[in-house]
Amino acid sequence: MMAKTKTPVLVLHLCVLTLMATNLGKCQQEEFFFNGFGGGGASNITLNGGAAIEHKGLLRLTNDNQRVIGHAFYPTPIQFKHKNAKVVSFSTAFAFAIIPQYPKLGGHGFAFTISRSTSLKDAYPSQYLGLLNPNDVGNFSNHLFAVEFDTVQDFEFGDINDNHVGINLNNMASNKSVEAAFFSRNNKQNLNLKSGEVTQAWVDYDSLKNNLEVRLSTTSSKPTSPILSYKVDLSPILQDSMYVGFSSSTGLLASSHYILGWSFKTNGDAKTLSLKNLPSLSASYKAQKRLMLALIIPITLAAIALACYYRKMRKTELIEAWEMEVVGPHRFPYKELHKATKGFKDQNLIGFGGFGRVYKGVLPKSHIEVAVKRVSHESKQGMQEFVSEISTIGRLRHRNLVQLLGWCRKQNELLLVYDFMRNGSLDKYLFFDQPRRILSWEQRFKIIKGVALGLVYLHEEWEQTVIHRDVKAGNVLLDNEMNGRLGDFGLAKLYEHGANPGTTRVVGTLGYLAPELTRTGKPTTSSDVYAFGALVLEVVCGRRPIEVKAQPEELVLVEWVWERWRVGNVLAVVDRRLGGVFDEVEALLVVKVGLLCSAEAPEERPSMRQVVRYMEREVAPPEVGDGKKEGGGGDGEFKGYVHSYSTASFFDVESASASSLSLSGGR
Repeated sequence: MMAKTKTPVLVLHLCVLTLMATNLGKCQQEEFFFNGFGGGGASNITLNGGAAIEHKGLLRLTNDNQRVIGHAFYPTPIQFKHKNAKVVSFSTAFAFAIIPQYPKLGGHGFAFTISRSTSLKDAYPSQYLGLLNPNDVGNFSNHLFAVEFDTVQDFEFGDINDNHVGINLNNMASNKSVEAAFFSRNNKQNLNLKSGEVTQAWVDYDSLKNNLEVRLSTTSSKPTSPILSYKVDLSPILQDSMYVGFSSSTGLLASSHYILGWSFKTNGDAKTLSLKNLPSLSASYKAQKRLMLALIIPITLAAIALACYYRKMRKTELIEAWEMEVVGPHRFPYKELHKATKGFKDQNLIGFGGFGRVYKGVLPKSHIEVAVKRVSHESKQGMQEFVSEISTIGRLRHRNLVQLLGWCRKQNELLLVYDFMRNGSLDKYLFFDQPRRILSWEQRFKIIKGVALGLVYLHEEWEQTVIHRDVKAGNVLLDNEMNGRLGDFGLAKLYEHGANPGTTRVVGTLGYLAPELTRTGKPTTSSDVYAFGALVLEVVCGRRPIEVKAQPEELVLVEWVWERWRVGNVLAVVDRRLGGVFDEVEALLVVKVGLLCSAEAPEERPSMRQVVRYMEREVAPPEVGDGKKEGGGGDGEFKGYVHSYSTASFFDVESASASSLSLSGGR
């Protein structure tokens, strides 16, 4: 009787084992290898956006065009798990090269990705790498895995630098990232992703150990040690079948992102690529040169004539009648600024701000160091309005403002000349793993007070009220004596005392934007005070207003500081890098000021004049109430504002035209 019952059970077990073995065998067959993408390889890759197959099988994701997205995916979905079981192990190796448009500036990077689709619809370029957009960042429903090779440091997503490798799960903020490097004979060596050199990467996931590893090398040999290792179970991230491939994008800066070869395998190690057998980047360049030569011969004479005419026009600096009426800051000859910046060479490029690129220069006659910002504007009327406003801004004089020394116009380009701040911007001293140096408490207090004095001048002491609209650590520059100077008036809004600013456009940086701006869109002196409050807290704490890598309760800086204040442990928020060396009385005062300025209701915030009086101890600040709540809302209301607010404000800053400045008449 027992023998009869065992037989069907045994048969059932054998069937189950056979089915499992069949499925496992199917998983083991998920493998492909591309030793270049020419010939038949091109038909086995799905491309969209700016991606293309170039000469002799080079896969180019993006070129030097701005704001381009490129995708390249294996056309057949890979079976990563069966019926919601655990994800299988997988391995991939690929050779890549990044050639930036400007040698020292990347733009923006690429990622190996596992996605639900090959199109990644609605994805954004720039810092989003063609993977996500502001509305779906961090959503669990994304089911997106990516290993990013990022060449632009983006503070929004907490990037560690502009040369890193990161692991991203449903998000653009990396779960873990490291500076690009590789191991050679157990010696760690730095690797510049922007060098244009062919580099091989290996991404290996061990399903049994729940461990993900990333390796890099400039050779055909796989290093024994990874540069990045991360414990993670990818089962909740990956669905049963998904697509594998690459995504890349450019922004205001651009790079050509190339994939030269690629191998992939589930339940085993992907084949390592032999770099010498891959398509040559130089071969692609030679083909381009041959094509250019074939095209250029018939138009050589015309090109020479146009070049001569253009050179003559470049040397001619036409000054129109309306420019003669501009009074205020000094008008520099274009030749002088061209010489000061050595022809606006890339090596003199020190950053981007407001509307354009910023170059370091040395004036030929006085040998004074300056910062020259190049602004382009296609509208002649907009240019006239902008120059008129710049002439007014040039009359602002305060020791805690970056001084506008002068200007120059050449056709549709406006050049603004500022004091050069040798010590750079404040954010470089607060947020980097290896900052230029650790600011002492005395320096921090002086910087906060200096910015406060600068805002008092803008709000109350000049003939017109000036609203800065983008007060943040990146716009606070430090002079030779480490005094804080408020800079970048590219977003300033000028209007008469008592007048109502008519703009309804939200411009600024997330984390510094007052809550009422999302409803009214109208900046006020009080919205500047709110941004100043965020600045105060980040200087004290040494962290950003929104820290994407922090614990949920520490995500929003003002919420975290408020909670520490409420439980009587507010000194715990002071930057640990100070080693406990700070004035406790001053720290309590400054934190209190930061919380008062961060009140959600505008009427509950102090004026900048009151802030200065508090810091100079002329009057005692009021007790801190629960100023975060507006209309009795709870914590969820404030955090909901942070999470739901569209990060389009970042694009407003980046794409704002010069005419967004406006000026009303004086009193």
